[in-house]
Amino acid sequence: MAESVEAALLRVRALLLDSGRLVRAVGSGRRRGSAPSALVRADLRPVTLKAGDHVQVTTNDGTRPVVRNVLPGPALESLVDSLLAEPFGNWYVETVASVVQVRVTKRGEASVHVEARAGAPVVAVHDVAPVHLIPPSDPLFGVVGANAAKRRQVDAFVRSLAAVVSDPSGPLRVVDLGCGNAYLTFAAYRYLTGLGLDVSVVGVDVRADQRLRNSRLASDLGWSASVSFVEGTILDAPVDGADLVLALHACDTATDEALARAIRWQARWVLAAPCCHHDIAAQLRRGSSPSPYGSLTRYGILRERFADVLTDSLRATLLRLNGYRVDVVEFVDSAHTPRNLMLRATMTGAAASPALRAEYEELTKAWGVVPRLEELLR
Repeated sequence: MAESVEAALLRVRALLLDSGRLVRAVGSGRRRGSAPSALVRADLRPVTLKAGDHVQVTTNDGTRPVVRNVLPGPALESLVDSLLAEPFGNWYVETVASVVQVRVTKRGEASVHVEARAGAPVVAVHDVAPVHLIPPSDPLFGVVGANAAKRRQVDAFVRSLAAVVSDPSGPLRVVDLGCGNAYLTFAAYRYLTGLGLDVSVVGVDVRADQRLRNSRLASDLGWSASVSFVEGTILDAPVDGADLVLALHACDTATDEALARAIRWQARWVLAAPCCHHDIAAQLRRGSSPSPYGSLTRYGILRERFADVLTDSLRATLLRLNGYRVDVVEFVDSAHTPRNLMLRATMTGAAASPALRAEYEELTKAWGVVPRLEELLR
């Protein structure tokens, strides 16, 4: 049977978290068209230790395996969510009742096969209740008025959030730069506080009416003490700093402005989903392409698409040059939004190699472009 990738992963999540029935599970392969994953394989199996029942999770990045024994509960949920956010092309899950195999097809759908184990009743995939990181019945959605499509985007965003935010210590300060109607601002707060974290959130938007609307919704949810909104531009809004910076669908160079503030704050984590990419596209249109790549920019539609890739490649490299580890992922199916690329960055503080700096300078010189983020960081 075929279904959406999001729905299939929700069902896999339910099976992985049912540690009393799980026998073993494997995530492997890579989805067609996805960016390379940080992992090539993940294995899960229940184990009994002196400290009690755990789930043993073994991940492999292609160089060495890492083994962790995790107690069922919030810690396991967070780890499972991070694994499901990886672009694995296949999941094999064996439980006491059945074997469930999920394969992501070339068309971007999930092919699901269920087989009963000998002596066990068949448990059809559609009989397994989907498990959402924020349930559709959560009061959050009633207050903000999100429809089914928006809830799917929220769930996909929260999975990316779960994949990048790990082991936070102390109070966690979140800033959403260019928050708009704040669906994802509120979702971030709801998810992180659900993990038992001490979280404060500030949403920034240039529009006064959005600040008033979002502040009212925070009050309706009873979150005004921890969730606030300020009016201002991304560059100039009066915000002191952040542990986690969100910049979701900020238009054109507004994404660069958000990344620049995050880097200056030395934010521990950054989630940025860029929107339009006019700046580099305009520079390409005014300049000339290096030989033999003229065909990449000769036609307008191809030039625009190449500008998208070049812009976000340069952004990812600049983050790396400033001490971040970066993943570039598809955070929601393109059927829901064509702007579905996300830069996920984690501060490591590692010094950038001279080779990476030389690669960046050679690339910008060859194409005759100066990214706005580079200008802001000077």
